[in-house]
Amino acid sequence: MATSAIDVNDAAAIKAVQEGFAVCDRTPWGRIKISDDDRLRFLHNQSTNNIQQLKPGQGCDTVFVNSTARTLDLVTAYVQDDAVLLLVSPNRREFLMQWLDRYIFFADKVQLTDVTDETATFSVLGLKSDAAIAKLGAGAIIGQPYGTHLLIPVSGGEDKNITVAVGSGLASPGYTLILPIAEREKVWIQLVENGAIPLSDRAWNMLRILQGRPAPDQELTEDYNPLEVGLWQTISLNKGCYIGQETIARLNTYKGVKQHLWGIRLIAPAEPGSPITIGDEKVGKLTSYAETLEGHFGLGYIRTKAGGAGLKVYVGDVEGEIVEVPFVSHEYPEG
Repeated sequence: MATSAIDVNDAAAIKAVQEGFAVCDRTPWGRIKISDDDRLRFLHNQSTNNIQQLKPGQGCDTVFVNSTARTLDLVTAYVQDDAVLLLVSPNRREFLMQWLDRYIFFADKVQLTDVTDETATFSVLGLKSDAAIAKLGAGAIIGQPYGTHLLIPVSGGEDKNITVAVGSGLASPGYTLILPIAEREKVWIQLVENGAIPLSDRAWNMLRILQGRPAPDQELTEDYNPLEVGLWQTISLNKGCYIGQETIARLNTYKGVKQHLWGIRLIAPAEPGSPITIGDEKVGKLTSYAETLEGHFGLGYIRTKAGGAGLKVYVGDVEGEIVEVPFVSHEYPEG
């Protein structure tokens, strides 16, 4: 769905991400806790990344896929001492609770708990977000790998902590905070008083599209697999069996990825769902669009054989050019 013209608050917040730091309230996102003895093995077997190699205090992005490796959701997993906390897309929380529950068998020691209503989530984004995190008392996490997280105690509350994790949820540098819902207002005020500019959901979506983070029902659907999306950083090719593994391994081995997700710089607004064409040939489909500070911009899938960055296309009747976006990659990362 196309966005309306950019208001001054959104413009200021996006500039803050680029030059200072901003805070976005992601509380509507879902939070699912997986606990009991088999929690790591269970999540390892249900998603694309190598969860079993993670130690408490570490984390990663992983993708839930169906049996034919079609994408269900991109989630972030934080491994704690006694549980794994999943941050899932807002419109996937109930679906994933039901979907995961189907794979818990009688002998499995696995408990699923939806903790969304009792928690809140903030993203602190921007080049100067380190200073804000240090003021919260989480300076030890600065410079650590993506997904690394620690707990900082809430003043006056036993058994209440704020999880501070490396990674903003976008390609921009930053951090994710998961905290008790009762602390939501206090921590938000503290961040704003320390200089954070509030980033609206609309501005988050502009950045999401500019940077190429895929979203459920748009880029993440049962029409696409994680290799087509470009989520190589979430895929372990040597972890062994998991749901959808055979399809992903075959696609990788035989170079069978027939389309890729790209950014599309446009000269005018375009409607998601519009065909992407070169001459009379359809080569893809637009999945997201936003008007951004950098102009009209979209995400879409392009057939591999058609080409990549620099390709001139039409989206409906709107001229466009294919460009790279930083959140996704079209080849397996080295190392």
